[in-house]
Amino acid sequence: MDLSCIEYILSQPIWVLLLSVIGFFHLFITFITFFTWVFITFLRPAKNLKNYGSWALVTGPTDGIGKAFSFQLAQKGLNLILVGRNTNKLKEVSNEIQTKFGKTQIKIVVMDFLGDLSEGIKRIEETIEGLDIGVLINNVGMCYPYAKFFHEVDEELLNGLIKINVEGTTKVTQAVLPGMLKRKKGAIVSIGSGAAIVVPSDPLYAVYAATKGYIDQFSKCLYVEYKKSGIDVQCQVPLYVATKMASIKRSSFFVPSADGYAQAAMRWIGYEPRCTPYWPHSVLWYLVGLVPESAFDAWRLSFGLGIRKKGQLKDTRKRA
Repeated sequence: MDLSCIEYILSQPIWVLLLSVIGFFHLFITFITFFTWVFITFLRPAKNLKNYGSWALVTGPTDGIGKAFSFQLAQKGLNLILVGRNTNKLKEVSNEIQTKFGKTQIKIVVMDFLGDLSEGIKRIEETIEGLDIGVLINNVGMCYPYAKFFHEVDEELLNGLIKINVEGTTKVTQAVLPGMLKRKKGAIVSIGSGAAIVVPSDPLYAVYAATKGYIDQFSKCLYVEYKKSGIDVQCQVPLYVATKMASIKRSSFFVPSADGYAQAAMRWIGYEPRCTPYWPHSVLWYLVGLVPESAFDAWRLSFGLGIRKKGQLKDTRKRA
């Protein structure tokens, strides 16, 4: 840059210089943010989960994301404790895993998260006694059968959402955490939802979104409380995944299969307190942030009303 160029720049009004400086720093921060995202998403190595302990506990492991996590953890060499309500399904998944990964030790805990939680927690505590539980995957969850206005949510559904998504996750974490504290290491992963964090609102799924908001804040607080104790706590925030709970049968680029999501999710365990492991979901999160909230809220409400109408028609046919 020659002297005349410098003189030209300095001769500009102060407001032009200030805007230029602000623009430069904004561009610089944008580049840094982008390259950081690229490194974290594609280049950062996954942690060796066996360093946390030789056992992992997974809730809701018989379908969807929980089942996919169980296979991924077994592939990484961890032994498993599978916690669910259906004995036959638990045994079926256990046999599938051991057929593929013969060295994996598996223990089953039958627990109905809609039933007596104290009894289920007692069984978990008895099962994990003396085991170095290094990883906890709080996957068990419940959603609406279809979109509903809040006043249409009956007592059974309301209690179930809170009992499974909030109370169940909290009490399982409370049961596993003391052992991690004793060993001064562990990783706790709870499955949140874009319904609570990514979108500005999720009308017609209000209680579900609120319970997942609890999971997010609960995880962040525990991350701060226990980071210095060697325990990494994380809330993973998927958007749509092709699972039974989401009522999506086919996967696509923006809607991964449960296996595709879990494979991506494994690379993030032990890092940020909140993350979106499947990278196309993070792109969607960015794009959602560009849309005015009022416009997104209107679209989301319209989308929910369409799902509600289909659900009501299905209920009518069942009653007929």
